[in-house]
Amino acid sequence: MHTLTQRIGALAPDQPVAGTLVLTIEQRERSRFRTELANGETIGVILERGGPALRAGDGLANDAGAVYRIEAASESVSTVRSDDPLVLLRAAYHLGNRHTPLEVADGYLRYRHDHVLDAMVRGLGAEPLHETAPFQPESGAYAGGGHHHG
Repeated sequence: MHTLTQRIGALAPDQPVAGTLVLTIEQRERSRFRTELANGETIGVILERGGPALRAGDGLANDAGAVYRIEAASESVSTVRSDDPLVLLRAAYHLGNRHTPLEVADGYLRYRHDHVLDAMVRGLGAEPLHETAPFQPESGAYAGGGHHHG
C-alpha cells in the first residue's frame, strides 16, 4: 500500500501521474483516510492536520515522489441555474447565511442535496435540480490563513 504524505497543489493538466484518486468532498476535507484507486489498489493519505481541503486537480505524492491526481467524485447535489444574476445572488446569500458549503460558478450554484434547502431556494424564485455531479465548494474567505484576530 502506498501512503501519500505530501501536498503538491494544482497540477498541470498534462502532468504525468501514477494514479487518480476520485474523492467526495467529505474525503477531500479529511487529512487522514484510506481509499482505493480505480485499479483496486489501496492508498493511504496522511497529511498535516489543519490544511485546506483538497481540490479537484490537486496532486499528492508519496515519499518516493510518485504523484497522484485528485478528482471530485460525483455526489448527490442540488444545482440552481439562472440567467438572472440577482436570483443566484439572493440564493447564495441565504444559503451562506445557513453556513452551507456552496459551489459558485458562472450561471449556477451547487450545494449538497437537502430538501429543506431546496424548498427555501424555491421560495426565492429559483428551481433547484437534484442531480449527481462533482461538488467543488468554495474554500472560504479565510482558507489562505490571511485573517487573524489580534
